[in-house]
Amino acid sequence: MIAAIAMATVGCKNDNREANTEDAREVAAANMEAVEFVVDTTSSVIEWQGEKPTGTHTGTIDIAQGSFYANDSIVESGTFVIDMNSIDVTDLEGEEKMNLENHLKGTVEGKEGDFFNVNEYPDATFEVTGVNETNGQTMLQGNLTLKGETKNVEFPVNIDMNGDTMELTSEGFTIDRTKWNVNYGSKSVFDSLGDNFINDEIELTIKVKANRATTNA
Repeated sequence: MIAAIAMATVGCKNDNREANTEDAREVAAANMEAVEFVVDTTSSVIEWQGEKPTGTHTGTIDIAQGSFYANDSIVESGTFVIDMNSIDVTDLEGEEKMNLENHLKGTVEGKEGDFFNVNEYPDATFEVTGVNETNGQTMLQGNLTLKGETKNVEFPVNIDMNGDTMELTSEGFTIDRTKWNVNYGSKSVFDSLGDNFINDEIELTIKVKANRATTNA
């Protein structure tokens, strides 16, 4: 999530991998010569992992649509939409899996606002604001809008252009869910939780495949 994206989870904080998070920035615009690459939603996914003192949960979220614009193998702009209704828990089965997924989605009566409240916020979005090189590492910057809140995040990625195909894969990085007002179980927000807390940081890995857009003659 993103996107993003806080799940009832996230574990020990790794400051070296925490995405730099700031206020929203102006969205990047591509030159007229840039080529459009349309996201292949069947081959694109966001993986998440979260922890709390009693364990770890993992899962995925689907990318619903998106496109990138590149010029000479350089990504100039792009955006993709994250389907928050697709939140999937991969480390549980049966009723436990269903219960956690419903809690994260906010489809449990009386707990709609604990996490993502997908009825009110069915989508999250990521919009590219820049791509740069830092110490030999490609860094992707973009506005992540989650639960109605927009913050700019920066994290390391590998971008592979191979003919008509582009693959963008992030390294694992973390975001602080409370910056998007996902506060349930946060020890930094509620100081009376003791050991019954969920870590603020969520680890994300973004995997996007996009194909060159076809043009009509």
